[in-house]
Amino acid sequence: MKEVKRLLQSEVESRLKPGKAVLLFGARRVGKTILAKHVVNGYQGRHIFLNGEDADTQAVLMNRSITNYRNMFGGVGLLVIDEAQQVPEIGKVIKLIVDEVDGISVLATGSSSFDLLKQAGEPLVGRASQLYLTPFSQQEIVQNETPLETRQNLPTRLIYGYYPEVVALDNNREREEYLRDLVSSYLLKDILAIDGLRSAAKMQRLLQLVAYQVGSEVSLDELGRQLSMSRDTVDKYLDLLSKVFIIYKLGPFSRNLRKEISKAGKWYFADNGIRNAVIGNFQPVDTRNDMGELWENYVISEKFKGNHNHLSYRNFYFWRTYDQQEVDLVEEDAGALHAFELKWGKKNPKVPKAFAEGYPDAEFHVVNPNNYLEFIGI
Repeated sequence: MKEVKRLLQSEVESRLKPGKAVLLFGARRVGKTILAKHVVNGYQGRHIFLNGEDADTQAVLMNRSITNYRNMFGGVGLLVIDEAQQVPEIGKVIKLIVDEVDGISVLATGSSSFDLLKQAGEPLVGRASQLYLTPFSQQEIVQNETPLETRQNLPTRLIYGYYPEVVALDNNREREEYLRDLVSSYLLKDILAIDGLRSAAKMQRLLQLVAYQVGSEVSLDELGRQLSMSRDTVDKYLDLLSKVFIIYKLGPFSRNLRKEISKAGKWYFADNGIRNAVIGNFQPVDTRNDMGELWENYVISEKFKGNHNHLSYRNFYFWRTYDQQEVDLVEEDAGALHAFELKWGKKNPKVPKAFAEGYPDAEFHVVNPNNYLEFIGI
């Protein structure tokens, strides 16, 4: 496949102005470094590209003085700091650079928001934009596919997902090996580096339990019983997993109708390939008994990607009543409601009666493999 231009690249470039910084977050291996290099390649002025994991880079940046930074970066229009979360007090570093070095802008990438934001959030208020890079979206892939190829590739994408290197690989055996290695070696690295958090096995098991419950409401108490940990600890772990961009939470939609669920939550994976690697199941779509869950995860993850790529920030929920009437996805956009039932098969359900009565102005659609491209903006 030809190189895919990321939808977020133009947004990054437009925000790189003198005296400003862009913080680019995303899970490991989603292409942040490649995107940063593309930004540099298109930049007309003088630039410097640093890697925060490099000891020399850390030594230079940790000498936090105006004189040092002006000597190092004077005349530079763009400074890129890749893996910026590895640099101690990176927020104060970037603040001093953009404040005291004339004409410079900074692009900092980080694989975990809680690391970089913990260090950068307060010092950079008013000086930095925060953007999030996802795995490839179908909107990005479609640049290099014919409509027939898009249709033919859907089963593969449902199983192996959209990580850039997965998409570039030519056979499924290599895709499986890559995803297994990614899950075991990289995705949990940021979380397990936190002081006091040592249980990789329990984190893996928690991810497996969540993976088997995609599309269902998750009980923190039940997860705690299965993992022999407290409800609060489960909640903390799920929050951390979301902050390293492995899973997303979908909360319940409710405007206080008496029968509506209002305190539950569902969790979805940012990428289908990661979900399947976690449970060790790469069987093809025609042999699976979880296609409803895979389809739901796929469609919702594409909506989340669109939110981040276009900075639209629509609100997403699920909806359910205590008597089991349910809508898979509710999208709230500037007050307007759109309800979606996500079906892999040929079923064409009608809008639940309670939802239609409670929200008569809401649109209702069924999303299936025949019409999903329009739903995700293609």
